[in-house]
Amino acid sequence: MYVREVEPYDAILIVSFGGPEKREDVIPFLENVTRGRGVPRERLEGVAHHYYHFDGRSPINDQVRALIDALRLPLPVYWGNRNWHPLIPDTLKRMTDDGIRRVLALATSAFGSYSGCRQYLENIEQARHAVGNTAPAIDKIGPFWDHPGFLEAQADRVRDALAKVGSEAELLFTAHSIPRAMAVSSPYVSQLEEACRRVASMVGARQWRLVYQSRSGPPSVPWLEPDVCDYLRGRAGRDPIIVVPIGFLSDHIEVLWDLDEEAASVARESGIYMERAGTVGTHPKFVEGLRDLIQEHLKQGVRRCGADCCPGQNPTAS
Repeated sequence: MYVREVEPYDAILIVSFGGPEKREDVIPFLENVTRGRGVPRERLEGVAHHYYHFDGRSPINDQVRALIDALRLPLPVYWGNRNWHPLIPDTLKRMTDDGIRRVLALATSAFGSYSGCRQYLENIEQARHAVGNTAPAIDKIGPFWDHPGFLEAQADRVRDALAKVGSEAELLFTAHSIPRAMAVSSPYVSQLEEACRRVASMVGARQWRLVYQSRSGPPSVPWLEPDVCDYLRGRAGRDPIIVVPIGFLSDHIEVLWDLDEEAASVARESGIYMERAGTVGTHPKFVEGLRDLIQEHLKQGVRRCGADCCPGQNPTAS
């Protein structure tokens, strides 16, 4: 059941993960990501080299800017990040100063999990508390993994890759691994599996598999498997593979490094021809789908998550 608010929304808020934009930003950004988790300094420095490989600039902020420009929404659009500027509290302060009273928020995450959905709700509430009683009321749109615009855009990206490889390629869908305990308490895996099944069906793929990437926790904590690189190592000499990063909306560092660098290297060593499909990014079907989704919620209100949805914090590095 949708909740119709008394007052209409008067602004849109895009919330995202954030990323550094120069070398000097990298360590402070990673400190924000891992704050309170006891992550060793050497671990941060190891991850920092992934960013230094790209001159310290993550593409994610530019990709959010491009998405906002493409959406052409009917209301003022604000943007706040969890981990780097523009930070959500700063954005809410600016919205308050601008007289914004009620806001519809959209996170750049399609699937339901603690870090992909509930944590953004917590980030927003923490920012509202920091701003005080004058902070705008904010309703967040839920996961949109099954929206036709998202699925059709992803299918088009796969078709582009298939045109280079051929119909006998196996589709290897990837998503960010999360702790198994977190996965059990969220719809993350079931949503991913169904989205993969639908995209594979749309492109007529006979072989597909869901694997995971970007695991960062200690070995003592079980995370979702198999890892994409482990899967590739065990698959030498078979048909070509198309890696499809369905769990990511844009080609940011965890796609460019973990897939285009590490996974591609493993594929070469294993004698596997690998092609990487694009993320949905600003594909016209995805942009149109998000625009329709936002317009629908502007008219009907937001279906709120239950109090027990996607609990539990990730105790490890991101």
